[in-house]
Amino acid sequence: MESAIATARDEGTLNGEGARAVAGRRRRAWAWLTLRLARRRLARAPRWGAFSLTRRILAVNLIVLALLASGMLYLDRYERGLIDTELQALTTQGELFSAALGEGAVLQDYGAVPELVPSLAQGMMRRLVEPTQLRARLFRTSGDLIADSRLLETDVGGFDVEPLPPPDVGPPPSWTDVHFGSDFFNGLLDSFLTFWRKHAHYQIYNERARQQAADYPEVERALAGGDGVAVRIDPAHRDGKLVLSIAVPVRRYKLILGAVMLSVGSANVEHEVQVVRGDILRLFAAALIMTVLLSFYLASTIARPVRRLARAAYEVRHGNGRKVDIPDFSHRHDEIGALSVALNEMTQALWRRMDAIERFAADVAHEIKNPLSSLRSAVETAARVQDPAIQRKLMGIIHDDVQRLDRLISDISDASRLDAEMSRLEREPVDLAAMLAALAEIHDATRGEDAPVVTFEHLGGALIVQGKESRLVQVFRNLIGNAVSFSPPRGRIVLTAHGDRKEILVTVEDQGPGIPEGKVDAIFDRFYTERPAGEKFGIHSGLGLSISKQIVEAHGGTIRAENRLAANGDVVGARFIVRLPVGVL
Repeated sequence: MESAIATARDEGTLNGEGARAVAGRRRRAWAWLTLRLARRRLARAPRWGAFSLTRRILAVNLIVLALLASGMLYLDRYERGLIDTELQALTTQGELFSAALGEGAVLQDYGAVPELVPSLAQGMMRRLVEPTQLRARLFRTSGDLIADSRLLETDVGGFDVEPLPPPDVGPPPSWTDVHFGSDFFNGLLDSFLTFWRKHAHYQIYNERARQQAADYPEVERALAGGDGVAVRIDPAHRDGKLVLSIAVPVRRYKLILGAVMLSVGSANVEHEVQVVRGDILRLFAAALIMTVLLSFYLASTIARPVRRLARAAYEVRHGNGRKVDIPDFSHRHDEIGALSVALNEMTQALWRRMDAIERFAADVAHEIKNPLSSLRSAVETAARVQDPAIQRKLMGIIHDDVQRLDRLISDISDASRLDAEMSRLEREPVDLAAMLAALAEIHDATRGEDAPVVTFEHLGGALIVQGKESRLVQVFRNLIGNAVSFSPPRGRIVLTAHGDRKEILVTVEDQGPGIPEGKVDAIFDRFYTERPAGEKFGIHSGLGLSISKQIVEAHGGTIRAENRLAANGDVVGARFIVRLPVGVL
């Protein structure tokens, strides 16, 4: 017995543990599902932290600035101009060298052919190039090199001489010179611009141990009687990245005795380019800083307000309450301010529309409940009463309640459709004079013997408005019908209309008891009824004047009511005044 009890207790324990395990798995599954749903909702929600507009403003400004800077950093045309200027100066100096050598380094015996003297030419060229950084070489017509300004001797066993750079005695470099004019920075920049460099089409400068005129095409052109010019790349960068050289013939009278070749490195040209490039980079740095600051300022004045407005609109859409404050930027007097005002007005109109819908639904439920209650009571009573007279009376009540419900539902349906119809109203010219005259004629043609008389008076001016004719007819039919129901037998209802350049004024006057005191505005409320004494209850739904006001306001006009007063202050009737604008709304 005890073993059976123990076994049962163990099984119960195991079952309880299994149930708890299942419950735990269910809780974890629900938690996982809830987390997934939350993640999906967050993924669908807009990410307000992403500054996409800020990045775009900054990128557009920087791209334009970068394109401008890259175009200026290239400086191709400016460098070519400097090279051309340098070559022209070399050509002028070469002509001076040629004239000097043709006069002072030529040996001519009587009757013999003039000949260049290497020793004289070597000394003259060294003295001529001493104040400059030029290198001068002299070639015979045979193509042999006979003098070089960088050699201490002639071409036989000479020593190569290169001038040392002058000592740096200037002021210490400034911060901008260190960062925008240093050799490291310019080397890095030149490496970056290697892809665009125009030096790629230049030939490599190659100087042989035994130089000949055939090594230099410009010298061959000079020996042929012309002037030669050449630009080459110096792979050793001894005096700049380029070697600029010219060659001119050396003449004795008209006899060509040789050719002098002047060459110089592009260090001066590159220095001028680097100076201009440094100035441009300094301006670019200042412009970059200003661009970034102005871009962030522009983004803060555009992107941040738009982001706040978008966040507020998202909260209006997904929030559960009405505690959403739309940021007010109306003080800005620009597009953002207009957007905030429009969004705020739209939100307020949305809440007013929702409030109106809620009130309308409550009013509809209340108005339908009354005839339904009367109908239910009549049906229940008719089922228990055996008297035929009472049954006929109850059936009459049921018939009236059904008619009242039918009229009420029809008017409610018309009122509910009216809002949507007015929002997409297709306007066309409507002649109010013809409309009012036709309504007066129809009423007089169909009125009874004791019914009021309707007259129309056109007081002048054009009566053309832009709107929907059927809805405007509904407005004035409601006003005329309301005046007829309150007018005494054989009373007089007067329709008057007057137009000017801005608006049209239409009045409907009757000779009834007037509007009760304090109800001038309430008569336009939904389901408000204030009927004359003796009229059968339930004939009117109380939506006629409310629908008329809604139609008039949808056309951009106004409607109001007032009492007509006699000279002694007595009320002699009611007056409804409708104002409609002239022209396209």
